[in-house]
Amino acid sequence: MDRLKVLSVNISEKKGIIKKPVESIRLSRNGVEDDAHAGSWHRQVSLLGNESVKKFEELAGRKIEFGEFAENITTEGIKLYETNPFDKLYNDNVILEVTQIGKKCHGDRCAIFREVGNCVMPKEGIFARVLKSGNMQAGDELVYEPKMFRVKIVTLSDRASKGEYKDRSGPRIEELIREYFDRIKWRVEVESVVIPDDRDQLSSILVNEKESCTDVVFTTGGTGIGARDFTPEVVSGFLDKDIPGIMEMIRMKYGMEKPNALLSRGVAGVMGKSLVYTLPGSVKAVNEYMTEITKTLQHLIYMLHGLDVH
Repeated sequence: MDRLKVLSVNISEKKGIIKKPVESIRLSRNGVEDDAHAGSWHRQVSLLGNESVKKFEELAGRKIEFGEFAENITTEGIKLYETNPFDKLYNDNVILEVTQIGKKCHGDRCAIFREVGNCVMPKEGIFARVLKSGNMQAGDELVYEPKMFRVKIVTLSDRASKGEYKDRSGPRIEELIREYFDRIKWRVEVESVVIPDDRDQLSSILVNEKESCTDVVFTTGGTGIGARDFTPEVVSGFLDKDIPGIMEMIRMKYGMEKPNALLSRGVAGVMGKSLVYTLPGSVKAVNEYMTEITKTLQHLIYMLHGLDVH
């Protein structure tokens, strides 16, 4: 795993002003103690890589001191702006979780901008929240651990599970979800399984995925009204919160031209720390559903994990 070195730790008593290096900082569950940006929000701690500072020094033609861009922690070793939300930075003392890359620049309304003439934080600074409290000082090392999102795809089909025909809807979901995560530059691993139309097997899988905090679970098949179509009923029993709007919109959007689309009983919701979607069993329907689901998926992940990112 990549490592980075802490070059300086910095605090300020007011927002919007340059921070000053100190010998050490105390990271609590609200951020850096005695720093103006500490609080119960997602931008508790700001970090800036020396790689970014050096680039700006060349443009400015002068030395930039640690903390001039109002970062709490100045590091060296990786390009921080290439990290993603939910990545972790940690050592034996502390754990930080990345929550935001960059921020809005306030220009002349910001004391830092007026004093320094520009600000690199809006583009290349990052923000984090504290998951484990502890002390930090210059010279400390942090391990960088990228977040790996986990997706589970469950195809329910008596015939496909017996090998009577090849499952096509499950692989299509996997193809589309991998394309989506690649587009937003988040890492993902996908696990797929084909099972018969069996309530107990589906329930067992949902129990396991909930306990392991799988990020997203998709099912395909069993959303109709046949004798062995029970996927929505089983899944609904595991949901802590329903998200009815997405499935209602999909049914209405595609049902206006193809009334049979209105007959799918698919549901969506939250199961612990997992998002769950039940899709019909056809590839055509999968294409339609995934087109709409992916429009809100990232925002739902932020919401589920308490990140107020707009």
